[in-house]
Amino acid sequence: MDNGTRPLIVAANRLPVRWTDEGWETSPGGLVRALIPLLRESGGTWVGWNGTVGGHVDPFEVEGVSMHPIALDADDVSRYYEGFANNTVWPLYHDAIRDSTFDGAHWQRYRDVNERFAVTLANVAPNNAVVWVHDYHLQLVPGILRRLRPDVAIGWFNHIPFPPLELFQRLPWRSEIIEGLLGADLVGFQRDLGARNFVAAAHQLVNVVGDADDHWLHHDGHSTMVGAFPISIDVDEFEERAAGRETRRRAAAIRARLGDPEVVLLGIDRLDYTKGIGSRLRAVGDLFDSGGLDPHRHVFVQVATPTRDGVDHYAEERHEIERLVGAINGDHARLGYPVVHYLHRTLDLDELVALYRAGDIMLVTPFRDGMNLVAKEYVATRLDDDGVLVLSEFTGAADQLSEAVLVNPHDPHSLTDGISAAVDMHRHDRRARMSAMRATIHRHDVTHWADGFLKTLGAR
Repeated sequence: MDNGTRPLIVAANRLPVRWTDEGWETSPGGLVRALIPLLRESGGTWVGWNGTVGGHVDPFEVEGVSMHPIALDADDVSRYYEGFANNTVWPLYHDAIRDSTFDGAHWQRYRDVNERFAVTLANVAPNNAVVWVHDYHLQLVPGILRRLRPDVAIGWFNHIPFPPLELFQRLPWRSEIIEGLLGADLVGFQRDLGARNFVAAAHQLVNVVGDADDHWLHHDGHSTMVGAFPISIDVDEFEERAAGRETRRRAAAIRARLGDPEVVLLGIDRLDYTKGIGSRLRAVGDLFDSGGLDPHRHVFVQVATPTRDGVDHYAEERHEIERLVGAINGDHARLGYPVVHYLHRTLDLDELVALYRAGDIMLVTPFRDGMNLVAKEYVATRLDDDGVLVLSEFTGAADQLSEAVLVNPHDPHSLTDGISAAVDMHRHDRRARMSAMRATIHRHDVTHWADGFLKTLGAR
């Protein structure tokens, strides 16, 4: 079956738009760039929250695509979004790095908002449409939508990890989540590990039929396929930006402002406790202490994009990061030449690409991540095939970018050894590794990811 002949409806917690002085415009990001043309071609609709609290917003159109807002009031945001999605599911699905909150009122509001999404999708989806639901905010939508609209093909994709059974079982509403997801025809994960975890949970918690090694699950008269579909980026866009004269000028200016060091180490993350920024800084500090890094030759730049500043865990993480930055600079900086440059702000894409071009070594060391697109973005900008990626084993990107220097972020020695190996790596080795990684992301870009998922869903 050709998905191009069927209307595509996308549902995600947020609409892919932002408000500017000129009106609504699409937000940046590879997912948006991959799906907007497909929606436009099929006459489809994107359903999601527009980010404002309270009030009704009528459907509107951006770049030829219909946007259908879901209204959320302050209580919805507090209980469904901040409560259940981000205080219950997020930490649990990231190896329970922080304790989850299990609150019945949050769960009830999560169910209510998921039903609101499902009813809206049932109303806007044309006959025989393809509905693609995204991420952990909307895990109940497939099951509700299946009951309301059995004629539509339903796919669900998880952008974050899916936990092993022993962690998932902590969730009081674990069976309801599994049954909700089994309403989909296709359930997709970033890694095969996530798919296997989901299959194991389904066999343990609900009455499914099928071999535990087979990614087909049969439940309540419906069959669901489970698979891994690793997401990627718009490689062409990053290469075009990286090749631009202005980007090259900015990258040179960045290195000059850093004092023209021999090696620039770089970290770019959301300020989130899953990203392992503190452990990374401790490793960098240990290397400066031991002489593995030289304050006259090496500089580390860490960008931490603000997120959820009002949540205690995130405020604590920021405080610890800033304490570590101050301690390292206090011990090793020279007057006017800090060894760690720390930015707590959001940078636009042009600024990020210039930083990627300026960085010789990229440190991507989260404790757990579904994919981590920063790793792929850095690789895409290395037009000369030079540079080193130090990458956590616990990212989806590690499955594809195996030529990176892979490290265990939970092990301080693994981190320091990996950074040292990257600093000391011979240019021929650097180029061979980077060339192989660049070939991988060219073969598997974001369009390849979207096409692969939708064709699999269409083949159902």
